[in-house]
Amino acid sequence: MKGSCLHEIFAERVREAPDRVAVTAPEGRLTYAELDARARDLAGRLAGAGVAPGDLVGLCAPRGLEQVTGVLGILLAGAAYVPLDPDYPASRLSSLLEDTRPTVVAASDRAAAALPADGPRRVPITAPGGAPGAPAPEARPPAVRDSDLAYVIHTSGSTGRPKGVLVEHRQVVRLFTSSRRWFSFGPDDVWALFHSMSFDFSVWELWGALLHGGRLVIVPSGLARTSDGLLRLLRDEGVTVLNQTPSAFRQLDAAVAGSGPGGDALPALRLLVFGGERLDPRTLDAWTARHGDDRPRLVNMYGITETCVHVTYRRLTRADVEGSGPSPIGEPLPDLRVHLLDADGAEVPDGTPGEIWVSGDGVTRGYLGRPELTAERFTALPGAPELRCYRTGDRAVREAATGELRYLGRLDDQIKVRGFRIEPGEIEACLREHPGVTDAVVLDYDAGGGDLRLAACVTPAPGSAGPGDLAGELSALAAARLPAHLRPARYRLVPSLPLTAQGKADRSALRALLVAGDSGDTGPGVAAGALPDGSGPLPEVAKIVAEILAHPAPPGPHADLFQAGATSLAFVRVLARVNEHFGVRLTGAELDGEATIARLADCVTDSRSAGGGADAAPPGGPASARAPHPAEPAATHPRGTA
Repeated sequence: MKGSCLHEIFAERVREAPDRVAVTAPEGRLTYAELDARARDLAGRLAGAGVAPGDLVGLCAPRGLEQVTGVLGILLAGAAYVPLDPDYPASRLSSLLEDTRPTVVAASDRAAAALPADGPRRVPITAPGGAPGAPAPEARPPAVRDSDLAYVIHTSGSTGRPKGVLVEHRQVVRLFTSSRRWFSFGPDDVWALFHSMSFDFSVWELWGALLHGGRLVIVPSGLARTSDGLLRLLRDEGVTVLNQTPSAFRQLDAAVAGSGPGGDALPALRLLVFGGERLDPRTLDAWTARHGDDRPRLVNMYGITETCVHVTYRRLTRADVEGSGPSPIGEPLPDLRVHLLDADGAEVPDGTPGEIWVSGDGVTRGYLGRPELTAERFTALPGAPELRCYRTGDRAVREAATGELRYLGRLDDQIKVRGFRIEPGEIEACLREHPGVTDAVVLDYDAGGGDLRLAACVTPAPGSAGPGDLAGELSALAAARLPAHLRPARYRLVPSLPLTAQGKADRSALRALLVAGDSGDTGPGVAAGALPDGSGPLPEVAKIVAEILAHPAPPGPHADLFQAGATSLAFVRVLARVNEHFGVRLTGAELDGEATIARLADCVTDSRSAGGGADAAPPGGPASARAPHPAEPAATHPRGTA
């Protein structure tokens, strides 16, 4: 690649093939020349608003052409972009703005309303009355070095304060040059932008396309949550490179399995990359039985935001699927080294678990405005003061026979749910602000089939509201303060928290309480009721929902299931169970966005009346999609360890 900065390499692709399509979105498409012209227009207006090289500029736009234009325009102005997801609560956006203090915010008209009125000046991404595809200005962009910042992405913080990771141009560029021998990306590749700009998997997707002259297909957030719709988009657009968290892939896999026998549902797909959370290769059994392991090629990559998206590479084969043991993450990228250290800072021998320390060109600058935390996590390797590392807090083991790394999990309490790297302390700090709460511990639990969710174990203050009322108030507090992926799906009220011998919250004991389950459990602020009586499908649908959500009683018949704690994966399981029980083939599209027990029951009745009963779908036929819902995001947010 020529050029040292991201926008310089993109400019080279513009010169090579200006008329090649760069981005496809629901609202249209842009060639490389058209995208360049729009980005240069924005860069000029940002400079006119006072943006100078080295500044931070907020980016607030929904998925679409303006979002990609915003990234390039900010970089062309010499600044670094700070993703501000318009779906975040207002308090979260205010916190990110306070932390980064951007010069201005580049915002789309649709997203501007999400920003606080007293926030930084807003610059529209598209100029009012601007002509798409206008000739690019001749003015040269400001001088930018490859050591200058490209973006700041926030990860969850244990103190309740998100951490902004400072990532430079050179760290992103070397991500692709160092991994080139494995992938051979080029202009014929079509990438799906599946993940949020606030999740660093998006960096891999966005620049994987634009640095190589490929085409970027933007997946609308609604389609990212409906596996049938996603499958159609990937097939119709001829996507060749797809990146997925394992949780999101399980839903897509179900859609592919339900697409009918014969033929390949995704004939163009050549590469499927997993990341964002631990992958158990055995979950790929059905996929590899249908498609093999060569087309598409399956790759598992471990990575952390602080080390620029990916650290390791591992090609997955049928032998991995049929094997056992910890998740294989393979070997480091050529310009990185993985050191496994014990608690005393000594390197462990092969076959012995140790903490992952990463050194090399991908280690980022550190945390914005957090010098003490930066010094703690970005530090010298013990015994080698010249070697700067990032201390991950992850555990792995290196196999003696092969030198391959296998991922074991976290050293601390940080957890991964559906691809999100989550500091429980951030959620706990939020819940403790409620006057009815004395203490709170948040942990993950498996609701079945790998459906990981968050649960909050809460000690109520004397005289606080009853369990249902308190859960509702805590749910409202979490909804107002936290992104959807940080909101608990269950609240368990306990008179006091069990403690370890060291006086810490005994998370193992709390997990045992969650597994046992009793009347102390409740969903997040959704009134529960007894199983309804009567004929028709409603009682059985309610029973299925209660079982899969692991609630003592189902939500009310008209309660939103996602507000009641259903995840995308849980909803797929509800549909599959309903289809199996009633002999119908519901996909979720029939709900028209109304994800309630009553609506499900009505759809069952309608399907059977229309002849879509047992003859139309065999019992157990997969349900592979659900109605999109704004309260339940896809796994598309800032991530860390795989």
